[in-house]
Amino acid sequence: MDALFDSINVRDLLSAHDLSDPTTPLSAPDLRLLIQRLESHSLQIKSKIQSYLLDHHQDFSNLFSLCNDAVSRSNRISNDVGDLLGLVSDRPIDAEIAEIVKEMNGKTREVRAKKELLELVRAIVEISDKLNGAREGLRNGRFRFAAEELREMKKVLRVSDDYDKVDDREPVVYGLLRKEWSNCFEEIQEVLLKFMENAVQFEREPNTIRVKHLLSAGGIDGIELRTVLEALDVVGILDYGLAKVADLVIKYVISPAVNYGSPVSFVEESVQNSKKKMEAILKIVPSQDPKVENVGETIYSGVIQVIRFVYKSICFENGSWIRCFGRLTWPRISELIISNFLSKVVPQDASKLADFQKIIENTCGFETALKEIMFISASDDKDNRLSDYAENVEVHFASRKRTEILAYARNLLLQSNFTIPQMHKRKGTISKNNESAANSSEHVQLLFLSESCVVSKAATQLMDLVHQILKDVCLSSTRVALEFYRTARDVLLLYEVVIPVKLERQLDGINQAAVLMHNDCLYLYQEILGLAFEYRSDFPSSIKEHAVFVDMAPRFHVMAEEILQRQIQLIIYNLKEAIDGADGFQNTHQQKEFESAKFSIDQVVFILEKVHIIWEPLLLPSIYRRSMCTIIESVFSRITKDILLLDDMGAEETLQLQRLIHLMLESLSSLLESLDALKIEKSQDGSTHTLNELIPSLLKIRKLAELLDMPLKSITTAWESGELLSCNFTLPEVQGFIKAIFADSSLRKECLGRLENVSF
Repeated sequence: MDALFDSINVRDLLSAHDLSDPTTPLSAPDLRLLIQRLESHSLQIKSKIQSYLLDHHQDFSNLFSLCNDAVSRSNRISNDVGDLLGLVSDRPIDAEIAEIVKEMNGKTREVRAKKELLELVRAIVEISDKLNGAREGLRNGRFRFAAEELREMKKVLRVSDDYDKVDDREPVVYGLLRKEWSNCFEEIQEVLLKFMENAVQFEREPNTIRVKHLLSAGGIDGIELRTVLEALDVVGILDYGLAKVADLVIKYVISPAVNYGSPVSFVEESVQNSKKKMEAILKIVPSQDPKVENVGETIYSGVIQVIRFVYKSICFENGSWIRCFGRLTWPRISELIISNFLSKVVPQDASKLADFQKIIENTCGFETALKEIMFISASDDKDNRLSDYAENVEVHFASRKRTEILAYARNLLLQSNFTIPQMHKRKGTISKNNESAANSSEHVQLLFLSESCVVSKAATQLMDLVHQILKDVCLSSTRVALEFYRTARDVLLLYEVVIPVKLERQLDGINQAAVLMHNDCLYLYQEILGLAFEYRSDFPSSIKEHAVFVDMAPRFHVMAEEILQRQIQLIIYNLKEAIDGADGFQNTHQQKEFESAKFSIDQVVFILEKVHIIWEPLLLPSIYRRSMCTIIESVFSRITKDILLLDDMGAEETLQLQRLIHLMLESLSSLLESLDALKIEKSQDGSTHTLNELIPSLLKIRKLAELLDMPLKSITTAWESGELLSCNFTLPEVQGFIKAIFADSSLRKECLGRLENVSF
């Protein structure tokens, strides 16, 4: 059958010679031949098909029969579906089914809700019954039962510390039940605390702690103290219940036990009934031997006796209970022992530190005994407060010394007196009778300068204290040395903190106190620079890298300069006010104006003399000379400027101005000579600064006095020769001066022109 479906190749039906050229078209004979051969081939195919059908007749018959059956079944199904659709369209059963299902779901939900509500009601009733049972147990003295019921209900009701917090998703009744639980909790707490208050009491006469083991309160009798403690523990308020007991024991028992200098002892007693202890008593009695050799051992043994009494008679040797009591009392007990005993026996001298070892051993043994009865934790290092303090005694010793030293230094500075006796003069001007005054502790030689100055007693004593501290640093252990080093720095810084406040008023005036403070700061600056060179090599090796003082020195140098500049500016301000009284030296040819200008000059001279009297004996010569010249320069430059600004001066006026300048220079001659003498003294050390260099206006004002009665041509010649320029005159000043003195004329124009033509 496969041969019927093979493809027919037309070329196979043609003659061979017709295929030589595929592009050649077929002729009519060829086409007829092709048709004949195709018809023949078609007949062969039909014959083969017929033979195949005859050979498989039975198979085709079965196939057609099967197809007929399938068509028949399909028709029946189609009819059935049509009938079903007819039924459905006539009566909508699917809607009824949906309605029934919906009703069933609603009934199921209703049943489930009622079941859940029933369970909720049952739970509420059960919780309410348990709370009522807890209340009933509380009234009947079954404290342990009531406490356990409350604890269980706390979990069931999910009670948190915030009772007022409400969850909107919960039934309202849960909030009511929580409130009921809270009320019940407060009731049991109040009852248990009342029993605890009755259980442990202090009797002032005769200083006795009485612990009752069988209690009665609120109409409930025969309750054991152990039962009350168990109930407190179960309900979670044991620490609250023991708090008042802890306060009572601390106040009336522990405090007397650790009172250094007033030793006490304790006597334990008990009251029994039918072999059952009814009461435990701890009596506090004065020590029979008031002179106790080992005070530490006595204090520690007394405290341990008290703690053991609490452990046995109150906590009934229960580890968790005594640990709770320890958490409430140990911080205060350790603080009492430190403040009343350990801090008082810290050695006063470094040589006695070794004797403190016995106290360290007793302290460690004391804490070990407390750990054995679980009063303090054996694993928490924070509870080793006493041993840590005792083992760090070197630090405490240094801390105490630091406190004492700083207090002494502060008191020294507060009581310091910044006044100078009249005998204190410069070294070069002191008589033989006053030689001892020059060598007093207030007259010091600066380390890095070849000059000496007077400083306050406080500054020298402060440095003596610092030197003593640093000597102790060289001889001390590492920790003590480090603390002493810091103390030395703080002692120096105290000056910066205390003295400026102490001398606040004096610094606003011209006086010796401000100059002394300046000298103090300069002296401290120099001394601080030398500290590292003097002591560093002897310091313990571990602090050599950290021990520096050079960082502190600049602040004192800056402070000294600020004080000096503040004084200079204050003096210049006073001088300016005095010169302002001359009203620019105008109209001095009039008697009133001349007297006013003369009075201003007298005030200037008075202020400068006052400054000279205060400064010259105290300041370093170099600083005194430089500062005094700065002040005088401000005076001369201001007066010269005012005179040169006058735009019209008569002959009489120029003479009066010249007279005023001469009066001022004559009054200041001794001051200027003393400053010049200091120049001679300084020149031996190589100083090249002359008085004219430090006071540029000195030459100018002297020359101005000459110019006031000098002819016009002479003034012009002086400018052309450069003489006036060397005296710091400027061309505009000379031109203005000529115009102010000389009337307009051809000669003045000529001279002014000559001034313009000069070039330097």
